Amino acid sequence: MFPSASDCGENDMTESRLDSLKEQQSLQETVAKETLARTKALAEDAKKTSMRFRVEAEKCNAGVAACERARERAESRLVEEPKLAALWEKRARERGWKDSDKVYLYR
Repeated sequence: MFPSASDCGENDMTESRLDSLKEQQSLQETVAKETLARTKALAEDAKKTSMRFRVEAEKCNAGVAACERARERAESRLVEEPKLAALWEKRARERGWKDSDKVYLYR
């Protein structure tokens, strides 16, 4: 049996529809691949940026620790300064220094 005229037109339309669906699927796959590639690139960039911030934070923490140690040393020196001044004044008094002999360097 031969296909009728109406069957031929219907077959062409079905093939055209299948071609259209295949093309649409191919485009969707292309878009999905491009989106995935962009997402991977963004994730990699985020990792690099995160690493840079982590390195900067470590530098900052090291700087803060160094400043804290310096502050503690300065604070301990400030505690020792009056003790040393009192010791020197005591020695000076033992050698005859009096308050009236004070020399003021700053006015």
